[in-house]
Amino acid sequence: MKRRNLLLGGLGLGIGGTWLARPSIEGDGKHSAYFQQLNSLLHRENLARPTMIVDLDRLDHNIAEVRRHIPNDKTYRVVAKSLPAQGLIDYAMAKADTSRLMVFHQPFLNHFVESKPDSDLLVGKPMPIGAAARFYQHYQANAFDVGQQLQWLIDTPQRLKQYAQLAEAQQLPMRINIEVDIGLHRGGVKDPAVLAGMLKQIDAHPYLTFSGLMGYDPHVSKAPAILGMQEREGAMAQHRYHEFMEVWRRHNGGDGRSNALTLNAAGSPTFHRWYDNDTANDLSAGSALLKPLDFDIPTLANHQPALFIGTPILKVSDGIEMPIAPLIGQAQTGWNPNRRKTLFVYGGYWKAEPVSPPGLLTNPTYGRSTNQEMLNSNAQLQLGVDDYVFYRPTQSEFVMLQFGDIIAVRGGQIEAVWPVLPQGA
Repeated sequence: MKRRNLLLGGLGLGIGGTWLARPSIEGDGKHSAYFQQLNSLLHRENLARPTMIVDLDRLDHNIAEVRRHIPNDKTYRVVAKSLPAQGLIDYAMAKADTSRLMVFHQPFLNHFVESKPDSDLLVGKPMPIGAAARFYQHYQANAFDVGQQLQWLIDTPQRLKQYAQLAEAQQLPMRINIEVDIGLHRGGVKDPAVLAGMLKQIDAHPYLTFSGLMGYDPHVSKAPAILGMQEREGAMAQHRYHEFMEVWRRHNGGDGRSNALTLNAAGSPTFHRWYDNDTANDLSAGSALLKPLDFDIPTLANHQPALFIGTPILKVSDGIEMPIAPLIGQAQTGWNPNRRKTLFVYGGYWKAEPVSPPGLLTNPTYGRSTNQEMLNSNAQLQLGVDDYVFYRPTQSEFVMLQFGDIIAVRGGQIEAVWPVLPQGA
């Protein structure tokens, strides 16, 4: 064979191989029955703006799944940052039959002291001393007993000293929960000897009381499942927690009773791993109740996505008209059958991915926009201007705070409208 023919044949094989790797058409250009019901609901209510939606039936299912994995000898603590609306938190706490909240933001802390005076609040991260001082500046005495129902999280002897000085200045008792590092290495006490010294500091102070430990282990779910690595990481995290508990028992004169302590552990990816553990007695989960996209993980396989963004379509056109370099848009349209149409939607660039109709794509060349985001679809698109497309948030947390009131839906009807938590104070 001539060298020229060999080269042409190789080129042909290369082009053919590349052509075979082209994307295939995803979806039929229309909503499933589930999303069509949501589309009809938003049309009927004429919301006509980006809207955060919580599916109550799916939320109920997820709450039941969490409760199923928390035994009767352990308590369940709702993570407020993952459900940042008072109505949503009230609903979840009532369904889960718990009065315990984990709070990560000082304005939220002040809010819950007023709105949920019967709750048990654990701060979920070590707050700057300025944030703690600000909490007390805005705190107004009510039925909530700030000295008994609130636990501050402390991670170092230095921060403990700051809080001790604040307690003296306020002349108010403080319950101190100590963060311990059980493998995440994001912070917290690493050395059991340091914990022993902190326990002595607390005992020596007239306004401080030791209330328990907090160990967080989301890294366990990130470990590869092969060769038992995930199981080993989980066992190591629980062993580390047990080591810190032994420090407290020795400090307490060998008394192993811990029912008066809050021994908090876990999170949405790992709460089920602490079911049979005899150390932690207080398990936290928040995102597991809504299952945003980042929580599509094996440990939450039985949970259902319950959180969506619906936003109106503003414009629809054929192909992709790319400014400055129109050939790039033409090439994208020719190569990928899921880029045969262009949509611009109301808002965008959220921590979220489009999910309905299937096959919607953002355009990395055109760029993202928080005002009018470009999406591309296949030629079978059966939606038009003023119809809604749906995104699935990758997280709940801050994303849920960007849309104003959240609508809670059941069976194609709005059952409740929940304002999000205030950011000030």
